[in-house]
Amino acid sequence: MHTHADKNVGTYLDRTLKLVKQHYLRVFRENGADISTEQWVIIDQLKANNGISQTELANGSYKNAPTVSRIIDLLVKKGLVERQRFKNDRRRYKIYLTQSGIDLHERLLPKVYELRQTSWAGLNEQDWENLKRIMAKVQENFEAVE
Repeated sequence: MHTHADKNVGTYLDRTLKLVKQHYLRVFRENGADISTEQWVIIDQLKANNGISQTELANGSYKNAPTVSRIIDLLVKKGLVERQRFKNDRRRYKIYLTQSGIDLHERLLPKVYELRQTSWAGLNEQDWENLKRIMAKVQENFEAVE
């Protein structure tokens, strides 16, 4: 039997995701960054692993290859990343942050950390571990039916 609370879990997840994105976008705008949260994920990944392939970016961001390709196209147009062909495979590219991309990341990262701290206020370590465990289980359940 389903309860009223069961029906609201999706609503809670959707509302939380929308609020997170709204706050990230506000912080980006306030700091002169015309990027989306999806673009930030790619920039952040590249800061940690500059020069990885589009496939590695897709896997690390849990997005499909065409979506990552579109995000990279936008970031190239903004001068934040560049593509360089693999030496032994002219069909594949390594993706690198430009100096502008590095500067943007350095400017935004402290603000992103502040936002994360705000969002986690009032949660203790056990709350955080429970949330991660539950979300991992929900993901696992959905991945099992793909």
